[in-house]
Amino acid sequence: MDQYMNEQFSLEGKVAWVTGASYGIGFAIAKAFSHAGAKIAFNDINQELVDKGLASYKEAGIAVKGYVCDVTDEKAVQKTAAQIEADLGPVDILVNNAGIIRRIPMHEMDPAEWRRVIDIDLTAPFIVAKAVLPSMMERRSGKIINICSMMSELGRETVSAYAAAKGGLKMLTRNIASEYGAYNIQCNGIGPGYIATPQTAPLRERQSDGSRHPFDSFILAKTPAERWGNTEDLEGPALFLASKASDFVNGHVLYVDGGILAYIGKQP
Repeated sequence: MDQYMNEQFSLEGKVAWVTGASYGIGFAIAKAFSHAGAKIAFNDINQELVDKGLASYKEAGIAVKGYVCDVTDEKAVQKTAAQIEADLGPVDILVNNAGIIRRIPMHEMDPAEWRRVIDIDLTAPFIVAKAVLPSMMERRSGKIINICSMMSELGRETVSAYAAAKGGLKMLTRNIASEYGAYNIQCNGIGPGYIATPQTAPLRERQSDGSRHPFDSFILAKTPAERWGNTEDLEGPALFLASKASDFVNGHVLYVDGGILAYIGKQP
């Protein structure tokens, strides 16, 4: 049993690059990959975030390489990819995790804000995947995991740019699978549900009267699991998509959402 599981899920000797992984979802995924044997590279937008990430990984007992890189800058991405290869070896596993969200009514949104969200959440995964694909093609092996969203399938007020980007990322995932599957490259996505992270903490805070935040109550009512997800809930799915176990899985988005996409909600 142990040998079989090891053969299916071990990442021993693999090089994994997780973008935007100083904390949160990216950090959890990188940590899981390290425990499975992978060598970890991560990047973030500035030195302060990279340093914080390095400290967190050190505290967790995980050896990593951290790089300052703006994933919307193709030259910087190409340079970082080359440096990772020099430091650790060619990238076997890419996780496009870096992303932002802007909650602004669409009719009030400045086009510059729209473009910023699209650049980071959609164009950057294209740029980073483009940087690692030639080596993967040459070696006829590679795993690309794009962090999508429930907004790859749903719409909601104030998140038009984010939903457009994540919907596009779902289709980019399918197209990479279609275009590069013949090179034994698998490209899949993970669509997290509502995850408890520092960014969502204000939405989960108790009100002054002790009651739940209205959005917290809304999410619990819409999720069959009746809870928020944790970053740890994404570790197993990511490990599956990065491992041999998913070698014939390509072009899918795995929604890790507690069942929210399957659920119409309770009758009032």
